Amino acid sequence: MRVKVLIVYAHNEPKSFSAALLERSIRCLTEAGHEIRVSDLYEMGFNPVASADDFESRRFSDALQYDREQKFSHEQGAFAQDIQTEIDKLLWCDTLILQFPLWWWSVPAIMKGWIDRVLVNGVAYGKGKRMNTGGLKGRRAMLSLTSGCYPDMVAPDGLLGDLKISLWHLHSGTLAYTGFEVLEPFVAWSIHYSDPAKLAEYLDEYEARLATIATEEPMFFHPLEDFGPDWRMKGEINPNSVGHRRDGEKTH
Repeated sequence: MRVKVLIVYAHNEPKSFSAALLERSIRCLTEAGHEIRVSDLYEMGFNPVASADDFESRRFSDALQYDREQKFSHEQGAFAQDIQTEIDKLLWCDTLILQFPLWWWSVPAIMKGWIDRVLVNGVAYGKGKRMNTGGLKGRRAMLSLTSGCYPDMVAPDGLLGDLKISLWHLHSGTLAYTGFEVLEPFVAWSIHYSDPAKLAEYLDEYEARLATIATEEPMFFHPLEDFGPDWRMKGEINPNSVGHRRDGEKTH
């Protein structure tokens, strides 16, 4: 099954291990017959700052209401060209990979700016568009990240807390919220303390993982119909079921 993959990449060092992961992903996905586009944010000099300059025309001229201006610009075709270019890439793809080094349990600022400016109201979310009805429904997304810490440090009982909880704002609040089917993240651990053989092993693991990107089972997130008009979990569903399926099977 051939897919169209958009890789949004954020690392400021061309000689980094992140760059090696990017190079391997481009090569193996291309060899497998997939179509690839890359937004290398540092190389592009992508502007991460949301501002009034993002809109060629405005609905509200007295004060900037950024999300409402996004919706207006989507309707009027009035986005600044750098934003529109990235929106076009996003709508082109059926699989999104966000690749980055983990900084303060999140993405680097330049990638957060991409999220803020490109996942726009009216396209990714908005009226009637959230979770399993999100504007990007039908697409898949995966985080690919590097970290200086060891896996045991981010285990559920680890020193730094459960990584899955730390990434919840991205998995649920960004990707699942806008309609993506979210895949388990790929993580290369303790890269500054790994020898060349271990780094080569990570590259091979990433290539093997990408071979299943179109077919692997996504993570579970509760659909809208599991919630009532008060935005709380419906009574017939276990009130402690966040992270569980309806049948009680534990999920993420």
